Amino acid sequence: MNTSPRLYAAFLLWLLAELFENLPETGDLDRPKLVLFFDEAHLLFEQAPKALVDKIEQIVRLIRSKGVGVYFVSQSPLDVPEDILGQLGLKIQHALRAFTPKDQATVKSVAGTFRNNPKIDTETAIQELKTGEALVSLLNPDGSPTPVERILIRPPESQLGPIMPEQRADFLQRSPLKGRYDQAIDRESAYEKLKQKAELNADLESYAKPAAKTAERQGQSVTDALIKSAARSIGTAVGRQIVRGVLGSLLGSRR
Repeated sequence: MNTSPRLYAAFLLWLLAELFENLPETGDLDRPKLVLFFDEAHLLFEQAPKALVDKIEQIVRLIRSKGVGVYFVSQSPLDVPEDILGQLGLKIQHALRAFTPKDQATVKSVAGTFRNNPKIDTETAIQELKTGEALVSLLNPDGSPTPVERILIRPPESQLGPIMPEQRADFLQRSPLKGRYDQAIDRESAYEKLKQKAELNADLESYAKPAAKTAERQGQSVTDALIKSAARSIGTAVGRQIVRGVLGSLLGSRR
């Protein structure tokens, strides 16, 4: 994808279009049912035709009603076109450093994308943010953006290593899927059925070749030889397969 930004953008457009066409309408949910994160978002829009960018903007705007959330992750918000940036309701900005006049202009532009908070100098705060800190702005219930706030990001609640049996039992007990997947069901797969059929055909062929030689040697029909061979192993799956095949052949020849 890194070597073909247009392919990356086309893939995004196809994915979002498929979701938009196939997912049912959900209305205004408190939380989306599906969330997509697109890292290195600048690759989506580099060298992308305007028609493609316009289409992405349209689908990003409409797909909310399908219960899908779209997040663009990039080094700078300026990597995302303004029309699409204006459709995003949640903004999380980590630190930006300004070492050159161009960097300073970028910081100033990024600060201008947030709703002003009299308690915070947004332009200065962006350059002072430490690890785990961010500037955040989201939407009020009425759809208006909240003033920017400087916050600490809550660390992930995870651990390295296996969980204890007591923890696992507690998670399962509180899971909304409790009872749905408790019993393991190992159904016969298509692969197993095809493998069984192939083995039967191979065994049938191993019966047919000796039967043909016996028939030729004794001057009898191959059908008679197969029936005798099946009679000796009628209790096996191969024997039953032979009998079914012979009977089917005989009945078919009489029609």
